Formats: sequence, structure tokens, C-alpha cells
Amino acid sequence: MTDNLTRAFKELLNQERFGSQSEIVDALKKQGFTGINQSKISRMLSKFGAVRTRNTKMEMVYCLPNELSVPNTSSPLKNLVLDVDHNAMLIVIKTTPGAAQLIARLLDSIGKSEGILGTIAGDDTIFVTPTSDKPIDELLQNVQRLFENAL
Repeated sequence: MTDNLTRAFKELLNQERFGSQSEIVDALKKQGFTGINQSKISRMLSKFGAVRTRNTKMEMVYCLPNELSVPNTSSPLKNLVLDVDHNAMLIVIKTTPGAAQLIARLLDSIGKSEGILGTIAGDDTIFVTPTSDKPIDELLQNVQRLFENAL
């Protein structure tokens, strides 16, 4: 049953026409799956790395990362980062589409010991905020060095 659900779920996302989790729930129920609810769909979307993007009709829909060629952990970091800039309060990193969350997770894993209080990531933009005891210029250099030295 789980394999059938997974297959049906992926097939629905490949259609690139479902803009909400409730639409996915309804479509799976129409296919005869029971016990499907929004929280289960949310977990599945997360598990398979689904993202919301615009389809050919310019509608925001869920789709799977393979269809978007979303970078993974084997992609060289320096190929994913397009720009790193900052002001007195935070660092802004521009990435290739779909790479921001991957890079933000890496930065979060480095954490407070390196002066990173936390990150917020969208599809292609990351906000990095420093800990209060880390000068922004020093953190900027550490982040840039990470991307330059990454394979």
C-alpha cells in the first residue's frame, strides 16, 4: 500500500497542477487511498523534497526536485552560490534556484561556534544572521571562504 501511495503521490506531483496540499489530499482520495490528510501530505512533501514553483501556466504548484534539477549534496557549493553580500546586520546569499535550503542547512550545521545564529532560506536566497559576538565582516569572510574552498 505504501509503495502504491508513493507512486500515486509522485505521479500527481509530476502533473504540476496541484497548488495546495488539500488538492493533493482530494486527488489521492479520489484514487481510493484512505487515511490521507493534510499532515500526511505535508510529511510526504518534505520527505521527497517537493517544492512549490511556477508551472507553464504560471501557477504555483508542487513538484518534485528531480523535475527541477534541484542540486543535491554532491553538487559543488561554489557552483550553487551566485552572490554573497551583507549589511551591518546580516548576510544575504543568492543561489541557483532550489539550492538555498541545502546551503542554509549546511550553514546551520556550522552553527554558533562559527558565529552563525541562524538562517532563513527561500528557493534561491538565504539570510544569515550572526551571533551578537561575531563581527559581520568576520562572518562574511568565513562564509565566503567556505564556498571558495568547497569542492
